[in-house]
Amino acid sequence: MGVAISSLIEASEIKIEQLQGKIIAVDAMNMVYQFITTIRQHDGTPLKDSKGRVTSHLTGLFSRCTRLMQKGLKLVFVFDGKMPALKKEERARRDALKLKAIASFEEAKESQDVEGMKKFAGRSARVTPDILRESKELLAALGIPVIQAPSEGEAQAAHMVNRGDCDIVASQDFDCLIYGAKQFVRNLSISQKRKKINALTYKVVLPEVLTLKDTLHKLDLNLDQLRALAMLIGTDFNVGGVKGLGPKKGIALVKEFGNDFPALFQKVEFEKHATAPWEDIFDTIKNIPTTDNYTLEWHDINKEQLIKLLVEEHDFSQERVDNAMKNLEDAKHKTQQTSLGKFLKKN
Repeated sequence: MGVAISSLIEASEIKIEQLQGKIIAVDAMNMVYQFITTIRQHDGTPLKDSKGRVTSHLTGLFSRCTRLMQKGLKLVFVFDGKMPALKKEERARRDALKLKAIASFEEAKESQDVEGMKKFAGRSARVTPDILRESKELLAALGIPVIQAPSEGEAQAAHMVNRGDCDIVASQDFDCLIYGAKQFVRNLSISQKRKKINALTYKVVLPEVLTLKDTLHKLDLNLDQLRALAMLIGTDFNVGGVKGLGPKKGIALVKEFGNDFPALFQKVEFEKHATAPWEDIFDTIKNIPTTDNYTLEWHDINKEQLIKLLVEEHDFSQERVDNAMKNLEDAKHKTQQTSLGKFLKKN
């Protein structure tokens, strides 16, 4: 779900070429979930191989990663670790909704209601352990570093950017801002289009960059106040926030009370709208576990492993893999020629 503060935040659209050479810490779960909910067949069912195993995540990751690599982006994928205790209620809520969606999808399938199948297919999508394992195998075969966060992947990605090991976080959600990410990018894609929710049509989108510094300046808040605002509106740790309180009213209240958070949350009777004290939620966000115990190493592509996973295991065409590898080699050769030309020109 993420933090519902998008209406308050301004982003700057960019061209993907502006990220060339940058190290991008990708919120892995966010991207994988995006693929399994949007890459689907005409009736809304996910892509599958001949054995009935879902391949939407492999299709999405292989296509997007190789195309971004062609543009010179250095990707790092950060996966979620142990779920924070306060997030378990939100997970239970999502699971309940998925069970209802699955039941509705099966009913639509039984009655051959294709529109109904499309409607409920994405809502019933699940990221299974096999999907996660295969995603990591694919990324490793592409030579992309895979980092396991101790808790939330976005928080770890933000930590890596703030340490200077990565340049920018890539995610669709705004959670990384309340985790203190200096900079993050949304809509990280070459295609410049995204599937509309609950539909099989697409809309044009461009990558957009936001910085924490600019966000805080425009909102006239400090980071702790931004966290308090997020809690008023709703986070994964207190779903829905304070009923009847939207972004504009929320920011007005935060500015009214400044850093007096006890008075702020007492004013809105926060305990009536959340299952945990505000202090616990605030502390979970501010002090979420991260680690410095990781290594960022990019390796050559293991084509043999790619063919084994994609072609032999999941029925991808050999031509598709070969073409992607050729495009990567061509892009690499072109970059080397450009760099050499610039060097010779300077000297």
